[in-house]
Amino acid sequence: MKNSKSGLSLAFLALACFVLVPALTASATATITIVNVNAAGVGFNDPTPLAPVGGNPGTTLGQQRLNAFTFAAGIWGATLDSSVEIFIQASFVPLTCTAGSAVLGSAGTQVIFANVPPAPPFPGLEPNTWYGQALGNKRVGFDVVPGAHGTSADDIRAQFNSTIGLPGCLVGINWYYGFDLNHGNNIDLVTVLLHEFAHGLNFQQFASVTSGAEIAGLTDVFGKRILDLTTGKTWDVMTNAERVASAINSRKVVFNGANVTAAVPGVLAFGVPLMHVNSPAGIAGFYDVGTASFGSALTGAGVTGNVVQALDAANAAGLSTTDACTALTNAAAVAGNIALVDRGTCGFTFKVKNAQNAGAIAVIVADNIAGAPPAGLGGTDPTITIPSVRITLADGNTLKANLAGLNATLKLDLTVRAGADPVGGRALLYTPNPVQPGSTISHWDTIAFPNQLMEPAINGDLTHSVMPPQDLTLPLFRDIGWFPDADNDGVPDNVDCEPHSNFAPTVVIGSCDSGVPNTFFTNGCTISDLIAKCAVGAKNHGAFVSCVAHLGNDLLNAGVITGAQKDAIQSCAGKTKNP
Repeated sequence: MKNSKSGLSLAFLALACFVLVPALTASATATITIVNVNAAGVGFNDPTPLAPVGGNPGTTLGQQRLNAFTFAAGIWGATLDSSVEIFIQASFVPLTCTAGSAVLGSAGTQVIFANVPPAPPFPGLEPNTWYGQALGNKRVGFDVVPGAHGTSADDIRAQFNSTIGLPGCLVGINWYYGFDLNHGNNIDLVTVLLHEFAHGLNFQQFASVTSGAEIAGLTDVFGKRILDLTTGKTWDVMTNAERVASAINSRKVVFNGANVTAAVPGVLAFGVPLMHVNSPAGIAGFYDVGTASFGSALTGAGVTGNVVQALDAANAAGLSTTDACTALTNAAAVAGNIALVDRGTCGFTFKVKNAQNAGAIAVIVADNIAGAPPAGLGGTDPTITIPSVRITLADGNTLKANLAGLNATLKLDLTVRAGADPVGGRALLYTPNPVQPGSTISHWDTIAFPNQLMEPAINGDLTHSVMPPQDLTLPLFRDIGWFPDADNDGVPDNVDCEPHSNFAPTVVIGSCDSGVPNTFFTNGCTISDLIAKCAVGAKNHGAFVSCVAHLGNDLLNAGVITGAQKDAIQSCAGKTKNP
């Protein structure tokens, strides 16, 4: 999967005179609308009959696809607040797919903008900082890029692979269109949609991860919170070269947001798989490992032993005698120790099984190509009972150069949360080496456990939750500016005079309409809200009427209402039975 950054525009740097008064609404949350741009008969309009599945009532392939999009949009709409409707330009189209791999989909903001003045009381944007459309619109309080649907005016562009399930594409695997997570071995479309929509909602940064260059020399709201633990710098203050180096600084780059860091203890579990070299002293320390999907799992106690290079017969090309693809020729030396073998020639289960047959207590597989962090070991063999891990090519070379007296422990470090840095407890971002454009930085690290929605690959155990205690996505959105605003008035709930304001056009008390305009104030209250507070605080009707009278005088003295309007409000207060 990759996130799309197509359509990025610099045209909005000059919008210095945009000042609009937003239309206030009493509805909380965000309205997210799917814009179907598929042609007749394909994609969302595919008439192929299908039986309803997993709560999805669609009876055609196209209907089920569109229903899944709407369902996922509804989850995000019920989670985030925005007074500006969010439009997702969506289609199902053929994307890259082979028998064993596929691009599932892509999504991203269509336009980015900076330095757009807000409509008060909306808080606006951080200065000289790029924002995607949906988040930027929320913070300025109006649609910065209005226009026809099906164009760049739509906030997010999303494309998903229509060839999944067809012959030759991920053989035996299809999209699952249900809403109940009963996807089995198929791909849960709603989960993938939640992931990709999140990119469009600004779970992405915009500097190049290959050149380090920022667009027009400006940082972005995500990048300002990317912290490199080696340099101690955030991406907004780095040079291009420093950003390039940081993008491949494996497991040393974190998201430095207060909301995410506070949420980490309630989301990520203790237990990071590691190899600790105990001796020789010159290379002692912790090393990253990838774990196996077979054999026994690593434990907190770990497995400790001397590390021995396993030897076997040369492979078919006569090159390798260290890949353990045949019975080991130094079984006596390996027995009771940890076997070190090389990747290549045969599957991981063959290597580990041959080492187990020779009496090894664990196996370390050294990669044969450069890269970090080390990936896992795939495969299935229920007869394998020992643990095994994978290390990088560089770390493998280090071990091979120090075999004399080499002793190591393979373990889970139960003092560190999986997916967080061990010192500050901040969530790790995905920084593989070599760099992976479209995935690098704009995802959580793959070591996170439980698995997170915004890792670079969709894991089968994900739920449809986007918030703690299951997931860290919502805390990140809070850190980049998706503030809670239950009444969408532009005033954050924590400082709003009334987080659930009454936005009726006129002041109505009980059944009495005063006809007085229900003025909204920049502190987040309307006149009706202030009158409601009088009702809550009054011990009896007389006290309520007295409170309204004092309020009316204050509004009159401030020039908000006229004397006649004050009398109209007071008359309605006297007629009501409040409190």
